[in-house]
Amino acid sequence: MTENRIHPHLVLSRQGRVSELRIDRQEALGALNLDIMQALRRFASSLRSDPDCRVLILTGTGKGFVAGADISGYHGASQAEFDGFQRMSRETFDAFASLPQITICAVNGYALGGGFELALCCDFILVSEKAKLGLPEIKLGLLPGGGGTQRLTRLVGRMRAKELILTGRFLSAVEAVEMGVAIRAQPPDGLMDDARGLARQLAEQAPLALAEGKRVIDDGVEAPLATALTFEQRVLGGLFASEDGREGIAAFIEKRPPEFGASTSVAETKAETATAKERHG
Repeated sequence: MTENRIHPHLVLSRQGRVSELRIDRQEALGALNLDIMQALRRFASSLRSDPDCRVLILTGTGKGFVAGADISGYHGASQAEFDGFQRMSRETFDAFASLPQITICAVNGYALGGGFELALCCDFILVSEKAKLGLPEIKLGLLPGGGGTQRLTRLVGRMRAKELILTGRFLSAVEAVEMGVAIRAQPPDGLMDDARGLARQLAEQAPLALAEGKRVIDDGVEAPLATALTFEQRVLGGLFASEDGREGIAAFIEKRPPEFGASTSVAETKAETATAKERHG
């Protein structure tokens, strides 16, 4: 696996259809300043149209994943500068949340404030047994501004979200799993093996169904049930009409491994689904 430093604090690597982005700012526990935030947004924008990536693993370095925003940048900032940073944060986090690729956050250490918010933008969160997660902005007289009040609430419910946000307390790895914030915890030296194993399993699936499965769940949960059920069936009809759908059924009948979309990009799968849905109304 070859590493490419795409920014002084961002290291990108690729193995097959799985990309890894590591935030590398150990001296500040991965804290995000404006420059890193802009680089993350540019990366997300470029990844969106990457024809070879199906899964992204996002992780950190040392004791910190991302220990929040770089608070030193707030001190003495004007209201306009502060508001501009918050707009950039939202744009960056929204870019990660809306990626068509499946995203896995491997939380190796502290994921606080903006770090926790970035993790919440991912499809799966895996944690090191030494990880600490939280939204401590209340202790600064502030509140989360990168989606924490909304994404955490949708994940754990209003009462638990209020308890965490309004006290600013940290979650241990065990609590994160018990609360449904993370799917499992691993010893620190096993975290990336777990993330890479999950990524490989996901990357082997039919690319069209993978991307559409993410979309139908994320979009459907925000819609009324009847609307979401109709959306689910329209997507299924499009998948049945797709090359991947035909290949999967044929492989099952012929008792052989399927060969899904070997040359299919994310952009192509979305276009194919749109065409199929038009045919099926």
